[in-house]
Amino acid sequence: MIFNSFNFIIIFPVLFLLYYAIPMRYGKIRNFYLLLVSYLLYLQWKPIYAIILLFVTAATYFAALTVAKSKHPKRTLTIGVLIALLPLLFFKYFNFINESLGDALEALGLHFRLAGLNWPIPIGISFYTFQALSYLWDVYYKRQEVEHDFLVYALYVSFFPCILCGPINKASKMIPQFKSRRLYFDYTKAVVGLKLLLWGMFMKVVVADRLDIYVDPVFSKYMNFTGLTCMVATLLYSIQIYSDFAGYSLMAIGIGKILGFDFMTNFNRPYFAVSVTDFWHRWHISLSTWLKDYIYIPLGGSRCSKLRNYWNIFVTFLVSGIWHGANWTYIVWGCMHGICQIIEKMLGQQKCHYGWLGRMVKTIITFVVINMAWVFFRMPSLSDAWGVLSRIFDPSLPMRVFLPDKGQLLFISLGVTMLFLKEFIDEFYPQRMKLFDHRNRIVRWLSYVTVFILIMLAGVFSADQFIYVSF
Repeated sequence: MIFNSFNFIIIFPVLFLLYYAIPMRYGKIRNFYLLLVSYLLYLQWKPIYAIILLFVTAATYFAALTVAKSKHPKRTLTIGVLIALLPLLFFKYFNFINESLGDALEALGLHFRLAGLNWPIPIGISFYTFQALSYLWDVYYKRQEVEHDFLVYALYVSFFPCILCGPINKASKMIPQFKSRRLYFDYTKAVVGLKLLLWGMFMKVVVADRLDIYVDPVFSKYMNFTGLTCMVATLLYSIQIYSDFAGYSLMAIGIGKILGFDFMTNFNRPYFAVSVTDFWHRWHISLSTWLKDYIYIPLGGSRCSKLRNYWNIFVTFLVSGIWHGANWTYIVWGCMHGICQIIEKMLGQQKCHYGWLGRMVKTIITFVVINMAWVFFRMPSLSDAWGVLSRIFDPSLPMRVFLPDKGQLLFISLGVTMLFLKEFIDEFYPQRMKLFDHRNRIVRWLSYVTVFILIMLAGVFSADQFIYVSF
């Protein structure tokens, strides 16, 4: 169920009260309740999805048990990983592989193509598959004790706040929390969670969904718009995808805290990064950590020759592109990020050593690079991505920009300005202006009420899916 829907706003308080109505000493019943809720909420999408989720959970659970006692753990690990990846490969990548091979064969004069699949991709399959695989690999590397309680492990894989779009949590962080004796209610943690939930909702419905009203029509019919309009749309899409995904992450983390759990931080003001390398230390942190731990380091990381290190970086971000979607646009997007990081490493430009002016220049350059890469991420094909970029850099087009009506323009400007000011203050003056955490109670509550009113007035409550749900 989408967090920005009225159904969830109505249902969650009931789920919350029922959860805390279960006595603290009945920890297993509490876990069973959370598992039941997670599956019931997931079943609302399509019942068949729950079977796939259960398959991945069972496959990695029994594979980890076998790896822990096997004389040939590597062989068992390989089999377990392949079995767990089968649904992901089948539902998400079958059509892409089939079409790519068919096109390659046709280029050679051969005509062979299997029938494609018309089944939708199961919601959140990339996220929960990677989370389950991280547990299996951690057991293999002896970084995680094998979990014998299937209920606890199933809850770890399917916990409803983060099953759709992450964060991709490690078993070492979550399983001990599920097994511990949790308090009836942690007031301090719940207050923090409500603040995150409130601001995450603002980012989603006031900023991201409002920007989509402008961005989607421009990208859908970009040939009808000027290059300047396309450029504005790309800038706004960068803000939209950040507000959408980071907003979801804040809501997921906030809901977890209200229930007494701590999830991994997923974003840290990525558009203030001074390099693409720094960007990936701030953007989708749970995925970048996963890629580092299970792709980059096993390939050799940086403890190898320079050429091999560059190759490891490239492969890691190639995997990142493939993970995001079965399309050449995502692969190009991932490769662009990998190549940029290789160039930065060759030039020693991963960090900033040039003072505040140098930081500002590097931040702007990084944002422009990231912004251009988002075009490939957003467009449905490489030809469309090149089409948008060609219009942006076409000097023959008139310097005219499409503007929405005054009401839309006001709400968009208000939302983006508030987001920028908060991000700027949190990045450079974190101790000076904390409205949500101000010592004065009146200032705190005024900030809560103001954001809430803006959500009600300027929010787009169409219950649209979060962008990353499709990945």
